[in-house]
Amino acid sequence: MSITSSYADAIHSIATAEGDVANTRAELQAFAHAVQGNGELRSTLSNSLLPADVRNGVVDDLLKGKASNVTRSIIGLIVSAGHGADLSEIVNEFMAKAASSSGKRLAVVRSAVPLSTDQQARLAAALAKQAGGPVELQTEIDPSVVGGVVTTLGDTVIDGTVRSRINKMREAL
Repeated sequence: MSITSSYADAIHSIATAEGDVANTRAELQAFAHAVQGNGELRSTLSNSLLPADVRNGVVDDLLKGKASNVTRSIIGLIVSAGHGADLSEIVNEFMAKAASSSGKRLAVVRSAVPLSTDQQARLAAALAKQAGGPVELQTEIDPSVVGGVVTTLGDTVIDGTVRSRINKMREAL
């Protein structure tokens, strides 16, 4: 079992024991996105030359009053153990485990603009047919996606972007 999977299992166990899986998922996802979007923060949290208490201080300062104690403790544990660089991967694995434990598969959907509730429902229904069971959407805003969406369902990537369609047309010609 990989480090990522071990941490994801532990986080799922903690969140389940606390009865706070949904909130923990939302808070961890928001924090992981913030870390991914900020190179300086990502570098600080993954810098093993900085003492663990300094890295934890950064986490506490950022999350004070914005996240539950459970989430703060989980992130602090990951960062203290020197796995700050793996935070996004650990959170993604946790998200998949949480979806799986509720009988669903996780589909990560990236788009340039937020999807409407109706669009999300139609996409979830289409993906459920393809996956052979219920699907939980995790939507992400990614300005680099031009027209359409990129969906990851397990190991399958479905690129429904305009750029992808244009490239396919070029190849066909």
